[in-house]
Amino acid sequence: MSRFSPRFSPFSKPLGAPVPQPVAEVLGRTDAFAALRAGVEQTAALQRDLSELLPDYLASSVEPGFVRDGALTLFTAHSALAARLRHLEPRLVADLQQRGWSIRTVTVKIRPRSAAEPPAPKMARMTPRGAEALQALSDTLPASPLKTALARMAARHRKAGPTDEKK
Repeated sequence: MSRFSPRFSPFSKPLGAPVPQPVAEVLGRTDAFAALRAGVEQTAALQRDLSELLPDYLASSVEPGFVRDGALTLFTAHSALAARLRHLEPRLVADLQQRGWSIRTVTVKIRPRSAAEPPAPKMARMTPRGAEALQALSDTLPASPLKTALARMAARHRKAGPTDEKK
């Protein structure tokens, strides 16, 4: 008798990688997960119905919450969307009731999404030789916004360019 699980026993043949299984199948195996499965299926069905009933700009920004005592809770990212949802509440309740949902009212709550990380600042640098070439090009052009922009770019890169480059 081995003290190792048959899956991880050094004496057994390797079983290979576990096979992915649908969440619905895993949740359906035990009674303990039956309520969780019902909740997941209800939320998925509610999300499908909301995406069909709401305008595109709202459907992508609204997440269904729970249905408790005939009150549906919807979560949105900011107050402007919440205000718009509150204006649509009577029609939304009627449409959801037509689809078989026992909903009498909608509660809208704001759940801010985490802010996306700001993009890294541009780190493009030009060599002194490149800055000189830009300045030479700028000197050959007639007075124009292009000439001014090239001269400014050349000056900026001459100041901040790499200093370790040898000519």
